[in-house]
Amino acid sequence: MKPKKIVITGGPSTGKTSIIEKIELMGHACIHEISRSITLEAREQGIQQLFVSDPLLFSKKITEGRINQFHEASKFPVKHVFMDRGLPDVVAYMDCFGQEYDHSFIEACENYIYDDVFLLPPWKEIYSTDEERYENFDEALRIHDCLETSYKKYGYKPKHVPKGTIAERLSFILNKVKN
Repeated sequence: MKPKKIVITGGPSTGKTSIIEKIELMGHACIHEISRSITLEAREQGIQQLFVSDPLLFSKKITEGRINQFHEASKFPVKHVFMDRGLPDVVAYMDCFGQEYDHSFIEACENYIYDDVFLLPPWKEIYSTDEERYENFDEALRIHDCLETSYKKYGYKPKHVPKGTIAERLSFILNKVKN
């Protein structure tokens, strides 16, 4: 039996990572976001912001990494694997910023199917930026809309996670996964 792959997604600074970390502390299998590690790897090679200097290469690296994560998730001997973002996120960001891309990105979204998707809303009160997150809140709103559109385009019905404490949001997700 292969585990169900559960995506937790949302725009920047919506609480995804905090929720994933808490789920992991509870003993659930989790796969973490890879964009920060790709950004840091590029910095080590002297590229300050790969997303800005070569957005298509950045998106290709993210896609390759998420395909690897998809395969990795299939190997866990558990019922569910929670994933911080999925392949449709890549297309959503490219669409959101008007980036052209080839059909391989679409094929990745069509060929690697997740079992469930949870979408976290933009939340101004918890929004913050850092060295890897440079979008402003208005861009975060636009990214949220693009994420929802992208997941729906590939046949998903994202479950909207309500605002609340990490425990409340986690409870919402875990109750929905059981059903």
